[in-house]
Amino acid sequence: MENAIIIAILVVLVGGAIWYVVKEKKKGTKCIGCPNSGSCSSKGCGCQTDTR
Repeated sequence: MENAIIIAILVVLVGGAIWYVVKEKKKGTKCIGCPNSGSCSSKGCGCQTDTR
């Protein structure tokens, strides 16, 4: 019974994550999780830090 509860929780969490990614991709978000995701160019969002 405990294993079934743990598996159900994991399925809900993974399903929610997949649903969020699909929803954001349908909206056209280029970089999911990036604070600048709404203004990303086609080359990328520039969320990576400059290491110079």
